[in-house]
Amino acid sequence: MPHPTLHHRLPLCQLAAGSVGRVCELKGDPQFCQRVREMGFGESARVTKVSGSGTILCSVNGNRIALSHGAAENILVEEIARR
Repeated sequence: MPHPTLHHRLPLCQLAAGSVGRVCELKGDPQFCQRVREMGFGESARVTKVSGSGTILCSVNGNRIALSHGAAENILVEEIARR
């Protein structure tokens, strides 16, 4: 599977560990979108994927947050830096 190019939109769960992305779009019901915005995953937020494939560990706004794979699928990011 080819690596996504920089500035390519992909679900947060598909971002490589150590990479930084910018949130582009939140999918899902309004309650989910509001909940993840309150956690710091609002549109244009910078997020670093620390690790994970089942449970995704991310760093956003100086906080480490674990997300389920299903939740991370609904957060679309564009990769802006790769480790």
